[in-house]
Amino acid sequence: MNTSPTSLRRLAAAGTAGSLGLALAALWAPAHAETAPLLPVPPQSQQVASMNASGVQVYSCEYGEGHRLGWVFKHPQATLYDGSGRASIRHGAGPSWEADDGSRIVGHVIAQAPAAAAESIAQLLLETKSVAGAGTLSEVRYVERLDTVGGMMPREACTAEHQTGSSPYVARYVFLK
Repeated sequence: MNTSPTSLRRLAAAGTAGSLGLALAALWAPAHAETAPLLPVPPQSQQVASMNASGVQVYSCEYGEGHRLGWVFKHPQATLYDGSGRASIRHGAGPSWEADDGSRIVGHVIAQAPAAAAESIAQLLLETKSVAGAGTLSEVRYVERLDTVGGMMPREACTAEHQTGSSPYVARYVFLK
């Protein structure tokens, strides 16, 4: 898979196209089949779903130590695609996931591991801390973010307080009950 910033931007921009999920599935099938996650697997958990995602990690330019401006992670904004390539879950701030059936979960990070791809955001294990609605996500207790590519802080300079920037990323999300 070409992971240059240009190709990642094209993938993220194509996120509105219904065929993106199928394209990602085709690209990832060999890669994630050979890669074991470096995250702990919650005991007695069962997979509910595994979906490919395309989106951006959103950052804000803020003052930090030494009164210097720097990028600070704010939230993800991604679409998750089921095995047939249909957009079925929206991923956003919280972090949260909302399915087309109205079920919604919010999680918090309990473990992380480095990404296999260079200059990519970490793989994560998240635990569900709240659930709303009945449906696809109502029984989910854990979410794994695996096979991440991209998503690191923007390369352009952070020059003004509250300036926003984003970085395209793709990942595989596994939902466990």
